[in-house]
Amino acid sequence: MITRSAGRDALLLWFGSRAGLLVATLLGATLSGYAEKWRKWDAGLFIAIAQYGYDGEPGRPADEGLPAFFPGLPAVLRVVHLVVPDWAAAGLLISLVSGAVAMVALARLAELEGANGWMAVLALLVFPTAVFLAAGYSESLFLAFAIPAWLAARQGRWPQAVLLAAGASCVRITGLFLAVALVVEFFAGKEAPRRAGWLVVPFVPLVAYSFYHYRRSGDWLAWKHAQEAGWGREFEWPWEAWKTTWRSAMGAGEFAVAFRMEIAGALVAVAVLVWLLVLRRWSDLAYTGAQAAALMTSAYYLSIPRSLVLWFPLWVLVAKVATRRAWVLVLYALISGPLMLVNTARFLSGAWAG
Repeated sequence: MITRSAGRDALLLWFGSRAGLLVATLLGATLSGYAEKWRKWDAGLFIAIAQYGYDGEPGRPADEGLPAFFPGLPAVLRVVHLVVPDWAAAGLLISLVSGAVAMVALARLAELEGANGWMAVLALLVFPTAVFLAAGYSESLFLAFAIPAWLAARQGRWPQAVLLAAGASCVRITGLFLAVALVVEFFAGKEAPRRAGWLVVPFVPLVAYSFYHYRRSGDWLAWKHAQEAGWGREFEWPWEAWKTTWRSAMGAGEFAVAFRMEIAGALVAVAVLVWLLVLRRWSDLAYTGAQAAALMTSAYYLSIPRSLVLWFPLWVLVAKVATRRAWVLVLYALISGPLMLVNTARFLSGAWAG
């Protein structure tokens, strides 16, 4: 049962944590420099697409990796930029607002399953890579579509579910996995077959984006090839991907810490998948398992801990356990919270954190 306080509690946790990040970031920085401290890594690439499109800034060498980023966030950036002149600040505002929407939906989803909604929100906010919900990245915007879509599906409101999922598909390739999971949820719930046509809707933005790049470059899979060109994310057998990541993690190079985080993230992901399998949560397993398969068959592990932020079924499960045993959430927060602070500091200093 969803209580009236679920949304209030979620918003208190969300804006309270954002206020804490604001204070921490402003230590040693001027207010005018706040937004610029967050303009790191992918945030700058999203801004480049919003400003110049997928060909990049005129007069500079083209970035072959840009098509890997779906157009949802750049499109919203262009709109918000009309009223917020600073591009980095516009990205932060988008994440702030969309994150609030996502947290309210997550709390309501958890309460629908008999858990305390605020516990699901807190579990997500203290996760080590939760910094990406605050930065001008696509995670918050994606979740603002994806979690309400899942909530609507669980409540049998399929027109709303698929339209929201289509929004998620405009933001990240993760929308493909959400669309597949909705198919599983639909048939597992024994919905009327005449309503199955709705399930096509979330796939439409994916096809449209592929067609756009086909018209632009003749490549239907430009987003995939961009990941290969920009980050070397080519298909590899999972054991080979593990060995490559392990060697990098055990080395003394600049990115050794990041690769150790990737291994830890992979172990958490596998544990979650086993948990979902035991519980026979087939649609949740389809959503998370498809992501895990894609991430763990890359040439090396990249962004696995960051992707776990998008695993909203995990945060619901944590809340369900913590609702019965509150000490679980306390212990989790004591371990994960400091790691979140360290990772946030790494991100703000320009170190690779995701």
